[in-house]
Amino acid sequence: MEKDLSRRDFLVHAGGAVAVSMACGAIAPSRAAAQSGPMRLGGPIFVKSNDPAVLAKAHRDLGYRAAYAPEVSLTDKDGISAIIKEFAAQDVAIAEVGAWVNMLDPDPEKRRKNMAYVTERLALAEALGARCCVDISGSYNPDVWYGPHPKNLSQEFMEATAENARKLIDAVKPTRTTFSIEMMPWNLPTGPDEYLTLIQAVDRKAFAVHLDVCNVMNSPARLYHNGDVIRECFQKLGRWIVSCHAKDLKWETEYQVCFREVIPGRGMIDYKAYVQGLSRLPVDAPLMLEHLKTAEEYAEGRSYIQGVAKSLGLSFGAAGGIDGA
Repeated sequence: MEKDLSRRDFLVHAGGAVAVSMACGAIAPSRAAAQSGPMRLGGPIFVKSNDPAVLAKAHRDLGYRAAYAPEVSLTDKDGISAIIKEFAAQDVAIAEVGAWVNMLDPDPEKRRKNMAYVTERLALAEALGARCCVDISGSYNPDVWYGPHPKNLSQEFMEATAENARKLIDAVKPTRTTFSIEMMPWNLPTGPDEYLTLIQAVDRKAFAVHLDVCNVMNSPARLYHNGDVIRECFQKLGRWIVSCHAKDLKWETEYQVCFREVIPGRGMIDYKAYVQGLSRLPVDAPLMLEHLKTAEEYAEGRSYIQGVAKSLGLSFGAAGGIDGA
């Protein structure tokens, strides 16, 4: 019979991981007062080109110092070398190689193919020297690859996710990148303590944290107190965080709880807490805008986040960007 993980179960399972985190220290000393280096902001650029030099410059023209990995085949060694060279010349970090498929698909053949795909994407991240290859844990939902399912909050789900992460890392043996799982509102891990449990279960140096704070806001209590939740994420997971996503949440008044993703600055997310946490990390983990529709929407979100940083005496290091801070 399936054993669901209650909150008490998770406290037991997470206890060792929390102890590990406390023993190692949560995150490095704060850089907020006198930042030793600027943070990195990135997002889509809406430029139609396959030229790495053009793409890299387009990021800097928008005030970005981080990028989603450009499309390139793992077998295209010259293309990979050109991306590395041109993006480094512009000081634009490759934040992530996305691998958005269901590693826990209930269909065994689909799961096998998806695992092969994620393995290839992790290998590409390694070749590019990206900060991470990122996916979600997956889902036992047979119809929607990220959809809800009762077993997505089970010990079986957590153990299968840890096993998948170990298989991927052991197959690629990355030294220049990491593999990370994005937290989801209804699929484990849904919060920092569950992620600590997963880190302990995976037990690989190349396993890291990709932080999307909006995905953690899966209840009214968390959204009401999202600044505290964000600070908890950085306190407990900071030493493993390698990349982050930027968006916002608006609470729409319905009879059932309804949170909508909106442009940063139009919702309830405490971006001061988010940017401060980012500035205190031991590495310059990129903050990547996502899920917006137009260049104008991205410009609005970018300007808002840069403005928050400026109000805190922090910087994303934009050199001549159209609205750089």
